[in-house]
Amino acid sequence: MALHHAPDDRTDYPRVFPVRVDRARARFGSWYEFFPRSCGEPGVHGRFVDAERALYRIAAMGFDVVYLPPIHPIGRTSRKGKNNSLTAEAGDVGSPWAIGGEAGGHDAVAPELGTLAEWDRFARTAKSLGLEIALDYALQCSPDHPWLKEHPEWFFVRPDGTIKYAENPPKKYQDIYPLNFWCDDREALWQACKDIVLFWVAHGVTIFRVDNPHTKALAFWEWLIAEVQQQHPDVLFLAEAFTRPKRMRWLAKAGFTQSYTYFTWRTTAEEIKEYFTELTQGPMKEYYRGNFFINTPDILPEHLQKGGLPAFRIRLLLATTLAPTYGIYSGYELGENTPLRAGSEEYLDSEKYELRHRDYSVKDSLAAEITQLNRLRREHPALQRYDNLTFYPCDNPNILFYLKRAAGPVGDVLVTVTCDWSKEQAGWVEVPLEALGIGADELYVVEDLVTGARYEWRGSRNYVRLDPAGQPGHLFRLVRNYIDVEVT
Repeated sequence: MALHHAPDDRTDYPRVFPVRVDRARARFGSWYEFFPRSCGEPGVHGRFVDAERALYRIAAMGFDVVYLPPIHPIGRTSRKGKNNSLTAEAGDVGSPWAIGGEAGGHDAVAPELGTLAEWDRFARTAKSLGLEIALDYALQCSPDHPWLKEHPEWFFVRPDGTIKYAENPPKKYQDIYPLNFWCDDREALWQACKDIVLFWVAHGVTIFRVDNPHTKALAFWEWLIAEVQQQHPDVLFLAEAFTRPKRMRWLAKAGFTQSYTYFTWRTTAEEIKEYFTELTQGPMKEYYRGNFFINTPDILPEHLQKGGLPAFRIRLLLATTLAPTYGIYSGYELGENTPLRAGSEEYLDSEKYELRHRDYSVKDSLAAEITQLNRLRREHPALQRYDNLTFYPCDNPNILFYLKRAAGPVGDVLVTVTCDWSKEQAGWVEVPLEALGIGADELYVVEDLVTGARYEWRGSRNYVRLDPAGQPGHLFRLVRNYIDVEVT
């Protein structure tokens, strides 16, 4: 610099660009979504004290974040019944996303769940277990929300004086009203929305999963996220937007820390390879962090419906090894996969509209596999990065083979996964010898991190056989000192 610096050539750019450096949880973490109201005894509405006990089970599986649907009072007007019925029967609990009632709005807790003091205890227990809380931030109101009386000008009013209910085609939400972010009183509305975030930050929430941000004003998100993070730079925001790619990218550029992805609908090896290459190798890697939820209360994808536990194992292995941040919705470990009807991605007896009691002690649970994979993710820095992914060839189009790179003693991880849940698949993978520092005709050993089995390989072409019903893939580490090791 001293030798070549030429002061006369110096140019100042007219704009100063801010650089934001997020904390590590923005990049890496395992998420678990559950409904506190389903944590009680069968048929009994759960409370925060019941959900508090569930935290121990979730932490034991190695999760970092618990994501909760809205915990606020639920409206009664136009309340949805079971399976999204337009008519609620006596005892129906309604959708948590229909926020607001006699007990308050977004800064209140549903009386059925408990008190704010009980919530604070729940939040302290989560923190003591190393779990962060991600709370749903849904900017919409039931017809019974206090804002309808206090600020009717904040909503979309039809010419006949009625208020427009929410739609996200093809879905209709008769039990909620959207907010008009460009209303004449928008400054007060925006400030009220910011106050909601700050209220829950003061009560232990560090992450907000934002519901349908693509249906709100982009300028609002730019303002809100910057305002909140100026006071609380550790607060993270996840954009739940399944919409056009351009809109999803703009939300990320507006300041969202993480974003949902199309991973749920990318099922073939070629589709996954193409999509993850776009996310991790192109310009999107600079501003778009994907949170790869395998399923959600809204989305039961077709491959999980038809593929059973083999499909669940495949998708779990893909999400935990391809993505540094992934999530599952409770019931995934039990293989819940019954749709509302053929061709639907809605669950039968959806937990969005009723209580759902589960027995997590069943013998076919995937909890042990989830626990092991979450442990491996924590132990191996290669699985905590987003931009260190490279795909390599396999002569079987149903098998993915990729390398996740990392420096240090733990080092690189080689992964091979079948994308076919219906039968065994086998093929020859092309190991990147030069990238791994292995000679062309050198013997080397790879160890499966899942089973502990070791295999002696030579050269770039090596054989793998994968069984979706048993072991749908391998997580290999290269054994550098392999003299006299036992191999399979």
